[in-house]
Amino acid sequence: MSQVHCSAILLLGLCGMLYSPTLMAEQSGEQKQSVPQTYMPVIDQDFDATRQKDSENKPSVMERQQNLLDSRYDLSDKPSEEKMSGGRKSVQEGVRVKLKEGTSWTDLGKMAPQQIRERGLFPMGFRPLPHAKHSTGGMVFPKNQIDKIQEAEHRDLQRFDVDFDLPDHLTPEYPPPMFLSSRPDLGDVSEGEVLTIKNYYRLLKGKVTPVQMEGMRLLLTPFPQQQFNQTDDRKVATAQLGVTCLDCHVNGHTNATFHLNPDTRPQQNRFRIDTVSLRGMFNQLIHGSKRSLRSVEDFTEFEQRTAYFDGDHVTAAKKGVHLPDRSDQVAMMAQMQNMLDFPPAPKMDRLGRLIPEKATQQELRGEELFFGKANCSQCHPAPFYLDNKMHDLQVGRFYEPEMISDHYDVAAGPIKTFTLRGIKDSPPYLHDGRLMTLDDTVAFFNIIFSLQLDQDEQQALAAFMRCL
Repeated sequence: MSQVHCSAILLLGLCGMLYSPTLMAEQSGEQKQSVPQTYMPVIDQDFDATRQKDSENKPSVMERQQNLLDSRYDLSDKPSEEKMSGGRKSVQEGVRVKLKEGTSWTDLGKMAPQQIRERGLFPMGFRPLPHAKHSTGGMVFPKNQIDKIQEAEHRDLQRFDVDFDLPDHLTPEYPPPMFLSSRPDLGDVSEGEVLTIKNYYRLLKGKVTPVQMEGMRLLLTPFPQQQFNQTDDRKVATAQLGVTCLDCHVNGHTNATFHLNPDTRPQQNRFRIDTVSLRGMFNQLIHGSKRSLRSVEDFTEFEQRTAYFDGDHVTAAKKGVHLPDRSDQVAMMAQMQNMLDFPPAPKMDRLGRLIPEKATQQELRGEELFFGKANCSQCHPAPFYLDNKMHDLQVGRFYEPEMISDHYDVAAGPIKTFTLRGIKDSPPYLHDGRLMTLDDTVAFFNIIFSLQLDQDEQQALAAFMRCL
């Protein structure tokens, strides 16, 4: 037996001792840590009993999350005239975050962070958004993705313990178009379909290289994940091959699948993470909300250890982690990701600025604010509207941390800057999806940075970002 094999067994044994019954307490069908821990529990449990209990608890889990969302946001359907890049779905408009009773946005914008904190006036919709089942976490897919993968591959992405929690009109267009930097002449190469292992070759034949084609095959190949695998502690009814990279990053974009970030401990401090688009990966120098991974190859390789398995290589060994070869599989997967382009921005010039003849006065005013008074370009410079750095917004200045839905909403610390190119296609916003619209996003930063923008200025700024 190899030394590496022995070490893995020893680690699993140690992890099992860390999670002995004397250190664990049962709650809502899950093994809950009684003291803060680094490792995820290696669980040996009766699958049928756990599934029954989780299924029985699911309505109350989702009722709690729906009540939280309703208390924080206006979730109604308010489409604008603006369409997402595929032209099939309207961009939602309006500030959806609810204010505390007796407060106005104008009054809030004039207050210092300490005043807002002391008076408890920071909108709950501006605070971290918990996972729908934070104590367990894991990937939660929207219904349209669940249905499409079931139809195409007979693979089950439906969890029995939790459902997706946002209404469809507040999520990205589905399916999103896919653009290739190597073939801008083709437009949407997905032809309105969701790329799966069954159709990718037909859709991409003659459009990509052999290396890119193999990279796409791997991006569409299911591999075991913490909740989607063959073990007794999975959260899906029947044993599964797993999930694929493009189950979350559908067509190289996003479908708003959410998860918990793998980089924080203990479990209660981990934060919800909204799937980010892979568009424009070729021009990004750091990856991962917290990890600051320095290449697409790093991101591709370590997602199998992190996003797939809660950042815990020990539990991954039990469930069948896929460790792609760096010089072969990783390189090809990265090559394909590097071909994913931003959507066209017909009102922008080659330097990422508005063409005056094509823009409205409101959009031009928004651009002036973006590069001026609002100071957005400090972190989102043209032409790709990102600075490849990490920043700490210090949102914790505005509220007292507390436990909400099993999540302790302490400050998150530095988070990478995300590109704003094509941003109208990627609701909800911020790293955890706490902001439902671009109007919410502008209102959020107006308070965080004390920008003193009036309502017309905020609307102009949102109008400009829809042009990107």
